[in-house]
Amino acid sequence: MATVELTFSALPAHVRTARLVATAIARRTGVEESLLDEVRLAVGEACSRAVEAHRVHCPGEPIRIELRDDAGRFEVTVSDHAPSDEIQQEQPLDLGMLSDSFMTGFGLAVISGLADDVEVLPTPKGTDIRMSWPAGTGVPQT
Repeated sequence: MATVELTFSALPAHVRTARLVATAIARRTGVEESLLDEVRLAVGEACSRAVEAHRVHCPGEPIRIELRDDAGRFEVTVSDHAPSDEIQQEQPLDLGMLSDSFMTGFGLAVISGLADDVEVLPTPKGTDIRMSWPAGTGVPQT
């Protein structure tokens, strides 16, 4: 299992870099070419959401992205350190049970439509959005 970690300051310009890195690693782990746009868009949405939250609540804190190739899956976790009034529990959220304003405000509806599997995990320090797609089992593409 290979892991890449990336941290960046809460600036919108860094979202593009995060998308490019995620797409490049997805390609290397064998994610199908037809899914790469979905990876790019979902990672961009999750990072944009984190940047927006950090700029309001904790502009000096970095946003963290973890990209992993794990058991035939390409997994991306975007972690923020911003508090959320909507998220008060430490268990995965059922995206279908969230209010419309929450879904619209954080772009989770878009992310859940793009990623094969999505989990929103409230943490004591913020929120983790974990997304995954099927990855190839053969030799990584170059």
